[in-house]
Amino acid sequence: MDKKKNQWKAWLYLAPALVLLLIFTVWPIINTLRMAFLENYDSHAEIGGETFKFGFDNFKSIVTFYRFKDALLTTVLLTVLTVPISTMLALLIAVALNSIKFVRRTLQTIFFLPYVTNTIAIGMVFAAMFKIIGGVSGLEPDSIGLINTIIEALGGKRINWIDGGSSYAANIAVLTIYIVWNALPFKILVLLGGLQGVNKQYYEAAKVDGTSRFRTFWRITVPMLSPMIAYVVITGFIGGFKEYSSVVGIFGPAMGPGNHEVDTMVGLIYESVKSGQGRASAAALILFAIIFAVTLVNLYVSKKKVHY
Repeated sequence: MDKKKNQWKAWLYLAPALVLLLIFTVWPIINTLRMAFLENYDSHAEIGGETFKFGFDNFKSIVTFYRFKDALLTTVLLTVLTVPISTMLALLIAVALNSIKFVRRTLQTIFFLPYVTNTIAIGMVFAAMFKIIGGVSGLEPDSIGLINTIIEALGGKRINWIDGGSSYAANIAVLTIYIVWNALPFKILVLLGGLQGVNKQYYEAAKVDGTSRFRTFWRITVPMLSPMIAYVVITGFIGGFKEYSSVVGIFGPAMGPGNHEVDTMVGLIYESVKSGQGRASAAALILFAIIFAVTLVNLYVSKKKVHY
């Protein structure tokens, strides 16, 4: 009897959180699924009593949309570039921080600062760093950003990174640098926590055997950290496919120096809402399917590579 009474108390305490979860998480997912399969869906028309035919036109419309392939390519490219680079850098920095005892906490705080800073604000700072203000083609700009100032100081020529007329490769380079820099704090924190839990006897045994630092890193550190590495890689891929705020922070709502040159899948979804809620929902489901498939592949690979 007491057990049943305690269960009711538990459900009562959980009720507010469950209600909010149902309203703001579960229902939007169900509604997105519904809208994706209703042709020419419009919520305002539905309130007025209009009905919509079930079909797959929303999926056909978004897949054949002229910007879909470019948005998918940009999203995949940014993910493939940023996840391995940020994971490797985070691992190396975590190992370095773990070996520096006296200033570890200070450096941890410094590296963690980007994680608690507004993404759009950081993007605007990066835009100012890479921007050329004023003319680009033969005209002397009023001022140039920090990066081009450094390039010129080293004897190089300034590069048009993000302004009008800049190349797609330059835009991707800036976004890659920004996303990697922004992703490092969380990954460093996770990997550093894992490092501090590794049994020191493994390293002592390797030292006694005269094992080189590289071999110790590759044979002890990486296998012992493999669960954390798998975690940051999987979450990195998920975050990479949802990339949007970094592009807006640097390029603004135009998603490029001109108009949507570096559009991402999430950016395409937001834009698709204007032309049809059903089409936007279909794009969201396609993105979900891609993320789900990539996550399954990562989980399958991690089962063979991760050592617990």
